[in-house]
Amino acid sequence: MTAKQSVSVTLQGVTKRFKNTKGRPDVVAVHESNFVVAPGELVTLLGPSGCGKTTTLRMIAGFELPSSGKILIGNEDVTMLPPNARDTATVFQSYGLFPHMTVAENVAYGLRLRKLDKQEIERKVKETLALVGLEHLSDRAPGRLSGGQQQRVALARSLIVEPSVLLLDEPLSNLDALLREQMRIEIRRIQKSLGITAVYVTHDRIEAMSLSDRVIVMKDGEIQQIGTPQEIYEDPVSSFVAGFVGKVVLFPVEVLGGNGATWTCRLGTRQLTVSRSAANITANSKALVMARPESLRLTEPGSGLVDGRVKMNVYLGHSIESFIETPFGEMLVQIDDPASKKVYAEGSSVAITADEGWLRLLPAAPGDNQ
Repeated sequence: MTAKQSVSVTLQGVTKRFKNTKGRPDVVAVHESNFVVAPGELVTLLGPSGCGKTTTLRMIAGFELPSSGKILIGNEDVTMLPPNARDTATVFQSYGLFPHMTVAENVAYGLRLRKLDKQEIERKVKETLALVGLEHLSDRAPGRLSGGQQQRVALARSLIVEPSVLLLDEPLSNLDALLREQMRIEIRRIQKSLGITAVYVTHDRIEAMSLSDRVIVMKDGEIQQIGTPQEIYEDPVSSFVAGFVGKVVLFPVEVLGGNGATWTCRLGTRQLTVSRSAANITANSKALVMARPESLRLTEPGSGLVDGRVKMNVYLGHSIESFIETPFGEMLVQIDDPASKKVYAEGSSVAITADEGWLRLLPAAPGDNQ
């Protein structure tokens, strides 16, 4: 099975307002959204509930029409077209399989609506079921399948019509943790093997980081940051992005001065130099120094960035998470390969230290602990 030539998806100033029927202000679900999904790329819309990610996907699919702005698939303006006039297919959170049809009949449904030749339908069904690893279950009823198998059927039903753009709306949220991990790998494999352009919606950071070529982080209807998983994780633009895409430790500091590239900061009574920073950092201001838990280390008191006490150790096999009480709140230190490192017992006095090259300076947002 091969996809058609890959196309791009472009949003230009797309806004969606929902009218409030009780005389209150309209609800702006998506505000001035601008991005391009390159041909053959998988881009994930990531954010908390209510951030506008599903509304954005539904506008691409045609289930919602923008209040303003433009949506293009390839070079075609599809902004006001109905779903059946767009060359897209959507995989939903609910599988939506017909219980009275077999797996093969469910997958063939879209082709039957298009009145393809019976032999051509049989060929395509067999080919698509092989792609998702379900050819041996073609005659089984959906009710006799596991959740992961049902989701594969739903995926096959969308892929068989050979859309230019595949849209996935939290397709794995009904699966248990192990199945989610397996299906993430399968979706990535299938998408890359077909070279199909895909837009994926999730609130799960692990899904977003493991599946995506790029991630679009959203909050309150607005795009916060667009980048590769590595860029989003290592160089977030704000404390919100930093915390949403992974575990994070934030040290409240005062920025003493700098040249735009390197900044001198005061953390309590200590000074440190930070050479990586987001925009909008100014001297003589409050800010946050960000670190990932795996980049921190525990040492003897007085020899690090901040002193504290080990409140709790959580054993995870490949690592230990140490929760440290400090004057600035509880902080998490991840100890990888604990068998080869010193693990401080609960109640021990320690210091948290870090390689300054891993630190990143972020602007302090309203509500950040200072």
